[in-house]
Amino acid sequence: MGFETLVAASLAYVALLFAVAFLAERRQREGRGAWLRSPWVYTLSLSIYCTAWTFYGAVGYAARSGLEFLTIYLGPSLVMVGWWWTLRKLVRIGRTQRVTSIADLISSRFGKSAPLGALVTAIAVAGITPYIALQLQSISLSFAAIADRGENGLVAGDLRLVAFWTAVGLAAFTVLFGTRNLDPSERHHGIVIAIAVEAVVKLVALLAVGAFVVWGLAGGVAETLARIENAPVPMWTGERGRWAGLIFLSAAAFLTLPRMFQVMVVENDDERHLAVAGWAFPLYVFLMSLFVVPIAVVGLERLPAGSNPDLFVLTLPLAEGQEGLSLLSFLGGLSSATSMVIVATIALATMISNHIVAPLWLRARPAEQTAGELRRVVLIARRLSVAGVLALGYLYFRLTGAGTALSAIGLIAFAGVAQILPAMVGGVIWRGATARGAAAGLAAGATLWAWTLFLPSFGVLPASVMAEGAFGLSWLRPRALFGIEGLDPLLHSVMWSLLVNAGLFVLVSLVTFPTPLERLQGESFVNVFDRGPAPRALGRAAAEPEALLVFASRLLGRDAALDLFREEAERQGKSGHLPDTTPVFLARLERELAGSVGAAAAHAMVGGLAKGSEVSVDDLMAVAGEAQQIIEYSARLEQKSAEAERTARALREANAKLTRLAAQKDAFLSRISHELRTPMTAIRSFSAILREEDLRPDERRRFAGIVEAEAQRLTRLLDDLLDLSVLKEGRLSLDRREGYLSDVIDRALAAAGVLPGSGLRVIRDPSSEIVPVVTDLDRLAQVFINIVSNARKYCDAPSPELRIAVRRRAGEVIVDFVDNGRGIPAEERELVFESFTRLGGSWREGPDGAGLGLAICREVMARLGGSIAYLPGQGGAAFRVVLPAGLARAAE
Repeated sequence: MGFETLVAASLAYVALLFAVAFLAERRQREGRGAWLRSPWVYTLSLSIYCTAWTFYGAVGYAARSGLEFLTIYLGPSLVMVGWWWTLRKLVRIGRTQRVTSIADLISSRFGKSAPLGALVTAIAVAGITPYIALQLQSISLSFAAIADRGENGLVAGDLRLVAFWTAVGLAAFTVLFGTRNLDPSERHHGIVIAIAVEAVVKLVALLAVGAFVVWGLAGGVAETLARIENAPVPMWTGERGRWAGLIFLSAAAFLTLPRMFQVMVVENDDERHLAVAGWAFPLYVFLMSLFVVPIAVVGLERLPAGSNPDLFVLTLPLAEGQEGLSLLSFLGGLSSATSMVIVATIALATMISNHIVAPLWLRARPAEQTAGELRRVVLIARRLSVAGVLALGYLYFRLTGAGTALSAIGLIAFAGVAQILPAMVGGVIWRGATARGAAAGLAAGATLWAWTLFLPSFGVLPASVMAEGAFGLSWLRPRALFGIEGLDPLLHSVMWSLLVNAGLFVLVSLVTFPTPLERLQGESFVNVFDRGPAPRALGRAAAEPEALLVFASRLLGRDAALDLFREEAERQGKSGHLPDTTPVFLARLERELAGSVGAAAAHAMVGGLAKGSEVSVDDLMAVAGEAQQIIEYSARLEQKSAEAERTARALREANAKLTRLAAQKDAFLSRISHELRTPMTAIRSFSAILREEDLRPDERRRFAGIVEAEAQRLTRLLDDLLDLSVLKEGRLSLDRREGYLSDVIDRALAAAGVLPGSGLRVIRDPSSEIVPVVTDLDRLAQVFINIVSNARKYCDAPSPELRIAVRRRAGEVIVDFVDNGRGIPAEERELVFESFTRLGGSWREGPDGAGLGLAICREVMARLGGSIAYLPGQGGAAFRVVLPAGLARAAE
């Protein structure tokens, strides 16, 4: 197959993945992505476990060791079937604690420890580096194998160059779809659906090659079984200990690989999907392994001696002249490798930014001064981390060469990430586990793994050290640690590293006492099915809610922060967007921030803003297991007391509002009589003057103009009153037409007199305003005109500005009008949409008005099926107009 054809097919396939990912993200943003969250997509995303190792390397494994390759599939299958409860617990913890990675899980469980999160991150990076090198190696080897047969007799194409450009392309894709923004949920629907597509491609490719081998080359099922029975490689060697060790290792890696944790826990939208995945994923890996042995046996028979068995899936169809099938096989292998690299780099980049970069940045600067900067720093760190992780994988590939068997590299990676298992499992089942115990176990286990397996794989240890041990101590020999000889090198490393890891974890946890926060988190993790979504909050906050809103907006984004604060305010029985800064709310805010920057960084930031909340002896005793029933009873009483307090506060607020409304009613009667009497008096007076016969023509015209102006003023007031009455009674008839939002905004600006040189600078993004809507365009323009007119009249900034921002969210179109003045005082915001309201601050100092404009706006938007609200914490007066899905028609 020609080199150009192979490159073109690869680029076309990658372009297809780009298109699929882009379409999925677009549908998700438009609120039409329900199918993205199906259990089948979730199950297919778990196929990320089946990398190039299983696509190519499983056949090579079978050609060398018989059925031993099945151990790599049996471990995950047993976990999905037998440990379903544990997986569900991990998913529930991930959701309630806003966990973003496996490092975040460990950090959050053990007192939100930043050093522990950094340690897990370092272990994960070291463990996954060989795995990424494996994928680069498989792509370069397969590329060279198939391209060598081109018409020009093209040489291997320099494996290192192929691996280098593969890494560059994967880095670009991952940055584009995995680190484009800081999503508090850390879910990447575009990448997940692309992985699901790749799962189908690699399964179809492997089944197609297998069917060709069994029925096209071997002569059918019976002939294939006979060939297997007479194969030169024994299918079963009888090493039960190695089988048990490999099954355990693959099961441990399935739980602790960062990419598996990413798709299994972080990307999970519904824990009920595990019920489908529990049987569908074992079925998927069964199909992936179905033809492995036939391909290996037939490949050994038909291909020349010395052929690389890792590439039999590719070279066997090529040798038989099946170029189309070999191209499909190549794309299947490409799918297996690229999907793993993409998700692994996303997971590692999140861990590096959240557990290394963010804590260091926060240590250097106060949290309240760096929220906006931290968001930018975390995004940049993630993008650079993607490049750095792929660079490390490429460096490992360069150092180890392309001759190492794929299965050997994969097992080294499995043993590395398996060091996280004791801390993970112990943390979710044992409340007494401590951060010091986890750190001691992780550090010791990772050190032994590196000494006995990772460093020897490079060949960097001197021969004298391998033979005699470090410093001449024979018990420190990497292949015979503590004098135990004769074990398989892999099982030797796994046994000692995990044994010491788990032993130190338990021992140190028993002799140390957990901090109060560790106890709280332990209670929350271990009893996640019995308790609410968070541990009890401690201390009292000193931060003002508006300051917290501004801070959260910089990290979560304005819309997400406003929604969070509004929901909490409603839960507390308050109106508006500013809840009381209770400990419970601070705990919830911390969990939401953890979705963007990790648990440790979020804890440090919220703790800094709350000005040093402390844990008392009562709080420590509250998490002791001996008084559990008393605590739960007390918690119920506290909850009822809190509800009663919220109800009383709501009644007080309602009473205060009624009092203000009563005062407004009196003011209304006085003002309406004044508003009606003033023009009528002027009309009556000047009409009498006009009856005088000795008036000059110019005076007559001037007085007639005054009469006309006052009559128009009176007409406008009566029209407003009539409008408000009609709207409140629901008798308004709507003239729905199709138009563009940009035209409505243009019309409103012109009608409000906002033109160049008018004194008010308008900031817009015209491209975002090209949104087709089906509504009463005149009434919608009336709302916009009122808001813009108020900004022009009342904005008291030296250089008045009005920012108009249009965005789509979940099927809605949101239009924000934000000026740079002093805004509306907090105590008067609840009355801003009431009839005849005249407010204080800058809104009192402007021109007179009847105070009906915003009341009419509220009624108009209610009739249109939308809403209008005041937004706090935006730096000036800010109003949000929301057009629901019925009014906003998505562009075709």
